[in-house]
Amino acid sequence: MFSLLVTIPANASWAQNGVTIAGGHGEGGATNQLFYPWGLFVDDDQTVVVADSQNNRIVQWKKGNTTNGQVVAGGNGAGNRLNQLNQPTYALIDNETDSLIICDDRRVVRWSRRSGTTQGEILIDNISCYGLAMDEQRYLYVSDTRKDEVRRYKLGDNVGTLVAGGNGAGVGLNQLDYPTFLFVDREQNVYVSEWRNQRVTKWKKDAKEGIVVAGGHGSGSALTQVSYPFGLFADTLGTVYVVDEMNHRVTRWTQGATQGTVIVGGSAYGAGANQLSSPIGLSVDRHGNLYVADCRNDRIQRFSIEKDC
Repeated sequence: MFSLLVTIPANASWAQNGVTIAGGHGEGGATNQLFYPWGLFVDDDQTVVVADSQNNRIVQWKKGNTTNGQVVAGGNGAGNRLNQLNQPTYALIDNETDSLIICDDRRVVRWSRRSGTTQGEILIDNISCYGLAMDEQRYLYVSDTRKDEVRRYKLGDNVGTLVAGGNGAGVGLNQLDYPTFLFVDREQNVYVSEWRNQRVTKWKKDAKEGIVVAGGHGSGSALTQVSYPFGLFADTLGTVYVVDEMNHRVTRWTQGATQGTVIVGGSAYGAGANQLSSPIGLSVDRHGNLYVADCRNDRIQRFSIEKDC
């Protein structure tokens, strides 16, 4: 499934207390636990797919079942065999093939979602992948933290086309530095969280340089800053939502804004319903509810969009 395109009202707000919909029972490998959840993906039916990084597995949590998840890939220890994953960072659902596409250490792999699947297949090898996105034409976008670039791949192709970065690590607008999570909109604009550059950049289709759309003023807690950004998405208005990991918050940046606004978290780190602790992944459902991988709390939090927005 391509990146979910959602229209969120400009005056939207979210409940400040999150609801735990997965995990929240301490770190561990039981079916009701997560261990450092990383990226997450929410499908049309509000099924949540979590990269359960330290358990070396992908776990699926169905809407309404907050008690136990189902292991849908990996879960056979850390390794590079076809039935194993090694600290996966992100997984998305490809509805066309009813499969999961997973960033797994130095490869991108695909696992069928059909029952009885016991191993995956390698799509792209020898890549330090971190984030994935798929556009409406079913092109796959992959960030490479070693080459500091993002490439677009036709499924079945393992070379790809450069769409962002590729000029070495740096702060230039034609460079990236440790690109992590991605989002692609309907026009094939690519949004990239740059972990070491403390910014999010937008790369228009065929552009040779990016545009800073969040942060870019070093690490810190000011509203002009993001501190080690990870999960992100953009709505149909071009507003960018980004996980600000070290500030334990999610911020919202409207087009052209020079500073963001805190929409959830930001109440110091902790395990309260209104707190986050090193959040990593971010997703949104078709209604505009936010889902956050609250990494150090080993849980997934849903923050409901307010009805009166």
